[in-house]
Amino acid sequence: MMRKRGREEGENQNVLNMDAAMEGKIVFKDPVNLRINGSFRGTLDTKGSLTIGENAEINADITGENVTVAGRVNGNIIATRELNIISPAKIKGNIQTPRLGITPGAVFEGNSHMISSQEKSEDAEMMNVEELGRYLELEASLIKEWADEGKIPATKEGKDWRFHKQEIDKWITDEKVKL
Repeated sequence: MMRKRGREEGENQNVLNMDAAMEGKIVFKDPVNLRINGSFRGTLDTKGSLTIGENAEINADITGENVTVAGRVNGNIIATRELNIISPAKIKGNIQTPRLGITPGAVFEGNSHMISSQEKSEDAEMMNVEELGRYLELEASLIKEWADEGKIPATKEGKDWRFHKQEIDKWITDEKVKL
């Protein structure tokens, strides 16, 4: 069930509570305070605050500004401002954020990368498969296929492909691909 609340105590807040099982791709272009208490599978891209409740089961890659996790997450998390992992959270995946808090009792299995403000500006020019898919308005699976076949300028970091925006723009300008 998804509920939306408007003004609370004089503040204008968009609060969405998701208590149902959902699957797919969810993108919020405007800031929202999202709380997930049910299960979700897919891709989640939010602006504002995202809270994963302690009863939530998430199998998704998550991108958000302020992310708090108390439930189970199987997937990578990119928090552009802050990530808080609070007990009884269990995260299996890589995390990237400039600010990280982990409380006793929370479990995190994966790699973490703390981004400095200088790295943040450099990293803003870098995209992963999903981000490049959104940028080019193509399916991520096609982007990955092109990267695997060497048809698009890409760099492999571990198991993941990374794309430099300037190289992609030049690649498109040079008409190496028809979009």
